[in-house]
Amino acid sequence: MVPTSNPTATGTPVAIRAENLTKEFRLAHHAYASLKGLLLSFLPKRVERLTALQSISFTIRPGETVGLIGRNGSGKSTLLGIIARVYRPTSGRLEIHGRVAPLLELGAGFHPDLTGLENIYFNGVILGLTRRQVAERVAAIVQFAELEGYIDAPIRTYSSGMLMRLGFAVAAHVDADILLVDEVLAVGDARFQQKCYDKIQQFQREGRTILFVSHDMDAIQRVAQRVLWLDKGVLRADGDAPSVVQAYLNSVQESL
Repeated sequence: MVPTSNPTATGTPVAIRAENLTKEFRLAHHAYASLKGLLLSFLPKRVERLTALQSISFTIRPGETVGLIGRNGSGKSTLLGIIARVYRPTSGRLEIHGRVAPLLELGAGFHPDLTGLENIYFNGVILGLTRRQVAERVAAIVQFAELEGYIDAPIRTYSSGMLMRLGFAVAAHVDADILLVDEVLAVGDARFQQKCYDKIQQFQREGRTILFVSHDMDAIQRVAQRVLWLDKGVLRADGDAPSVVQAYLNSVQESL
């Protein structure tokens, strides 16, 4: 269940609240590696349940910047996908209050055969803007992305850095209440990365809510005051950034 309006009954402002949030994926294993396997494909398939998130609970208040850390496969992207409504939770409850702008991965939501300009309109409308609102912001989006000379080219011709710049620029100009940022600042030159950090700081001054995912612990501590640590689908820690980051780094060192 994902309500998107009205504050909670407690009266405490909430941007995101998860209660016992669980997400399972069903994986069907096929034996098609050989001709024999193909001929036996009519037999029942082995189905495995993969638990990506297990009874996750947390609350993020409006205006908070929260880091999300954990190893690959810990459930970070799954959690962001649920908040962005890419996935539905298997069980539990999720409250979201405000417009969400997801910047989850390079090229996510972009159509490769459309031009950069066409993708700006396409994504802007998906994120809740009208065509007129997108038109009013196109110039600012293109200028921020620094793609003036390429905006009429199909984005299949774009480099990973160009995709990141366009994705961040669109997400930054939809007036979202909640911004989801997943590792995208790891791509691109140092100058544009600083430009993105400056934009994030502007969002913080404006009181927007940010959920920031990165494997760069320096970046996490630079941006976030609070950190959630996911470990194999379980919320291992939730606290101030220096303490949780240090505990995570200690765990990584011990495992090595």
